[in-house]
Amino acid sequence: MSWFESFVLGLVQGLTEFLPISSSAHLRLTAAFAGWHDPGAAFTAITQIGTEAAVLIYFRKDIARIISAWFRSLTDASMRSDHDAQMGWLVIIGSIPIGVLGVTFKDQIEGPFRDLRLIATTLIVMGVVLGIADRLAARDETGGKHRAIKERKSLRELGVRDGLIFGFCQALALIPGVSRSGATISGGLLMGYTREAAARYSFLLAIPAVLASGAFELKDAGEGHVSWGPTIFATVIAFAVGYAVIAWFMKFITTKSFMPFVIYRVILGIVLFILVGAGVLSPHAGESAG
Repeated sequence: MSWFESFVLGLVQGLTEFLPISSSAHLRLTAAFAGWHDPGAAFTAITQIGTEAAVLIYFRKDIARIISAWFRSLTDASMRSDHDAQMGWLVIIGSIPIGVLGVTFKDQIEGPFRDLRLIATTLIVMGVVLGIADRLAARDETGGKHRAIKERKSLRELGVRDGLIFGFCQALALIPGVSRSGATISGGLLMGYTREAAARYSFLLAIPAVLASGAFELKDAGEGHVSWGPTIFATVIAFAVGYAVIAWFMKFITTKSFMPFVIYRVILGIVLFILVGAGVLSPHAGESAG
């Protein structure tokens, strides 16, 4: 991988990680359209450490409060009813599905799941799901001529059942094209949570999964499957861009609809199907070593 490729891929990772459009799909598609090798699941996992570092800094006060309360609850029974302590447990519980499924389907994630036809399908299907979830949320928030405004849930109402459902939604993002934030936010909206609550828990839930995945894949860099220099460079770029995207996205979702992302996903998926069907792109374009 050249330094220019790592710069472009780091930029793509930072721009797309937190938007509901799938960073893994865009990394895969960038390589395919440019005629580069697929950067691979290991490169994706390691560069995601950069974007998760942006999450750690942006939500540092929330994270510090949750960790502190969770540790104190281990020895102080009175702290176990504290919302922050409970949130610590809910992040752990919600991380179980992606941990189990990630290890179970590792070979598929790094192989068949990167087929461009599957990516096109997941872009469209999950785009439609996000659109439905967004419309339901908008209906609750605005009401209507014959419908009263319905109050949606905050994170203070999050329990074990919903935490696990969020976790299984996050696990869908193991398939390129699904989008971690898109799946978890869609799940949250369908369960009746506000946009801000669904997005905030989505970002918090991603921290252990992404950091664990990146750490697990670091061994491939040492074995020569990933070039250290370009990968670290891409990770730094992803961090800087990712931080700016988080700040923008958290403001965007408080007043705006997700429909622009829905339309983008569906159009991109259709275009990808057309290009593959017309033979312009091979469904395995850009695969092999990176």
